[in-house]
Amino acid sequence: MKPTRFEYERPADVAGVIALIRREDIAIKILAGGQSLGPMLNLRLVQPDVLVDITGIPELKRVEETADAIVVGACVTHADIEDGRVPDVTGGALPAVARGIAYRAVRNRGTLGGSLSHADPAADWVASLTAMGATLMIRGPSGARTLAIGEFVTGVFEVALAPGEILEAVRIPRLSRSARWGFCKICRKTGELAQAIAAVLHDPERSVFRAVIGATESMPVVIPDATSLFSGKPSGSAAGVFDSGAARGVLQASGMTDSIDNQIHVVALRRAIERAGLV
Repeated sequence: MKPTRFEYERPADVAGVIALIRREDIAIKILAGGQSLGPMLNLRLVQPDVLVDITGIPELKRVEETADAIVVGACVTHADIEDGRVPDVTGGALPAVARGIAYRAVRNRGTLGGSLSHADPAADWVASLTAMGATLMIRGPSGARTLAIGEFVTGVFEVALAPGEILEAVRIPRLSRSARWGFCKICRKTGELAQAIAAVLHDPERSVFRAVIGATESMPVVIPDATSLFSGKPSGSAAGVFDSGAARGVLQASGMTDSIDNQIHVVALRRAIERAGLV
């Protein structure tokens, strides 16, 4: 299959993008890395009248580091993060996640903003950045606004972008030196979509102890206070004994009733906690 005919536009700035995508008389799709959009075009799952290429916009590739965070433009690629072209404020967590995304050819083209806007439940960034507490910077006809990533992803392939809005950048908090991070992705083979994802962040200096379970049939399962996943008395750096029954109950409450699927996600969560050094 090949795409249907479409017009191609390559605006010079975000204002030019908004002027195009706010139109209601035509169907428009935004092209960033194209790693998900390309196959969808070829299969004619999407048939836009106009394809808007945003890869030439400098403000979408900016990287700004502050004392407590880093702001990463939506068109920064996975490879940019993997290779250290983006300063790491997470003690190695960001490049480690980037390194595990698909294959190098995909990471060379795929973008941070594209992955989040596509909102695939099996996407690495959706789960990991939710655990980190990232906020998204959005711009549209009414101006700029920020939104927590947990409010941005509203469902499977669904996000809270109003007509004419575009994801401009992602603000990722700086983790403290004492922070512990764990991430696990279970796939049938390297490069395939995940069957289960889990991310855990324990950052006591910022009073954060969050766990996120991804690659579900809907939105990521967020556990704001991960102490509920442990039993026994904490000792030293350990949080206690991982309670697989509690984790299983959280997943069942979220609608994951299939016993095998539930167990795979519990295993991913346990491995993430182990990698964080919390047990």
